[in-house]
Amino acid sequence: MSDPVPTGGTGPRIRILPDHVANQIAAGEVVERPASVVKELVENALDAGAKRIDVELRNGGKTWIRVADDGEGMERADALLALDRHATSKIREVADLRSVASFGFRGEALSSIAAVSRFELQTAPDGGGIGTQVRVEGGRIVSVSEIARRRGTTVTVRSLFQNVPARSKFLRSAAAETRAASEALILLALGNLHASFRIASNDRELLDLPPAADIGARVRELWGTDEAGELLALDEETAGIRIAGLIQRPDAARPAGGRRYLFVNGRPFRDPGLVRELDDAYRTTVAPGLRPSAFLYLAIPAGGVDVNVHPAKAEVRFSDPKLVRDAVREAVRSRLGGLTSAPGFGPEAGPAFETGTVTVPLPRVAERPSEIVTGKGSERKTSDEPAPQLAFFVARGTTSADDDDGGSEFGDADGDADAAALAALASPGDPTRTGPWQLHDSYILVPTRQGLLVIDQHSAHERILFEETMERFQGQGGTSQRLLFPLTLRLSPAEQTAVAELSGLLRAAGFELEEFGDRTVIVHAVPNLHERFDAETCFREMVSELAHGSELVNSARNQHERIAKSLACKGAIKAGQPLSRLEMEELVDRLFATDLPGHDVHGRPTILRLTLDELARRFGRT
Repeated sequence: MSDPVPTGGTGPRIRILPDHVANQIAAGEVVERPASVVKELVENALDAGAKRIDVELRNGGKTWIRVADDGEGMERADALLALDRHATSKIREVADLRSVASFGFRGEALSSIAAVSRFELQTAPDGGGIGTQVRVEGGRIVSVSEIARRRGTTVTVRSLFQNVPARSKFLRSAAAETRAASEALILLALGNLHASFRIASNDRELLDLPPAADIGARVRELWGTDEAGELLALDEETAGIRIAGLIQRPDAARPAGGRRYLFVNGRPFRDPGLVRELDDAYRTTVAPGLRPSAFLYLAIPAGGVDVNVHPAKAEVRFSDPKLVRDAVREAVRSRLGGLTSAPGFGPEAGPAFETGTVTVPLPRVAERPSEIVTGKGSERKTSDEPAPQLAFFVARGTTSADDDDGGSEFGDADGDADAAALAALASPGDPTRTGPWQLHDSYILVPTRQGLLVIDQHSAHERILFEETMERFQGQGGTSQRLLFPLTLRLSPAEQTAVAELSGLLRAAGFELEEFGDRTVIVHAVPNLHERFDAETCFREMVSELAHGSELVNSARNQHERIAKSLACKGAIKAGQPLSRLEMEELVDRLFATDLPGHDVHGRPTILRLTLDELARRFGRT
């Protein structure tokens, strides 16, 4: 039985805890489960400059964990000091905490792990072949000896939580703990492309990752070519914040299982607010409930982020969180506006990093944005795509005056086979003009220098009308047409309520309404959407949808977006409507003037891309 706490003046009530007790308390912050041990030890190996890291587990790590590396080992004195609390080679003064560039700087990991296990450290520096072995039982050093070994460090942890049974009983099954440890290693592998990583469980290899030239290569090794092929390369810089990595094409997003990985200055972290900004950037490009994958790497100058706010360093604090979140949203949104975010036919639909190495900012800290180093031998590439030239007519055998690279995105200016093949599309009055044509009165086919675009005319017009209506709400143009014969419409009670509540926004969208009593409204003017616009049908369907709800309008974040989505869906030209050549040209020009031309308001694609490479593959020419 422990001594009772004094209640009078017989002695001090405050006591200094013995080291082994203090270490166990510290271990409660650092060591939650075997995955925590793997994370801390692998981070130490990376800080030591390791190029190869091997992790072995038994029973999910509950009975045995071994982490071996080829990094810079330690001399005997350093090996012993590393097992003391608050011992570190990374920090000298308080100011260092604000600019720490390494993973392991808290100085408690090794001592905390050793306090709750049977612990063995083997390490050797360069040269000599003589190393040090230290064995620890429950936080107490039991032996120190010399051993023969090559450069590097191996840490073996046996019987985790052997002296803390209350912690041990909360561990999950061996399979669950193995998954958690593997995920911890994957996080570090995604952030450290220069190193190779291996993890085995009960002598069965789970992962063996070689060094990766770029993040795309790492993703391919982890999850396969198919999943990597669904990703788009991203590299943007805003206000000194660089955001790079990979995001999933909207058409490939799934209801569950989207992979979300965030890194700042090479360090993985969690931030639900940043994930919400990511999802917000995908708005109107994916259907509600889908979770696109993202691998986002943020490089922020020193002083812009504090990593010392969480015991396990899983969370960070930004000096200007709004700036960071806005930068992420705008970078993702900008990338989704590119033509390659639209799906393609066959394998050429991805990977989206086919144009070269996908570089990511992997430094620990950058003093200035210009000092952000990406990776050995890699060049920074931006995700900006040239805006398609949508003139649809290029003189055969000539070069467009505004086309510096000798050709137009939509038509070949060199007079080669492409131009000849498109000659049949020339208008009778001008044989030098090429342009789009319509398939089954539903799809617009547009030749490009790289192949062919297939555009869904209804989906494309939805995107156009949605963005134009949102601009009207901001007072940026838009016209209405007065009806020669006003529409008199009787509404249901729910529809009357919806119209009354939304009358101001309906007016801003272009509808001029007058209440006429007995649940009747008169429509005097409607938006001037297109020549085939059926105002009565559109208004009735809109009002019904706004009154009773639908998946489309229920996914909107505000009333402005609800009306814009509904009007775009109900007012767009339909499949099966024939269009003149000029109408097709205007539609495509307006589509590529929008922010997100590749996606309609339901989250469906508006464009499919068929490349010349895919055609050659299909015809056996490659």
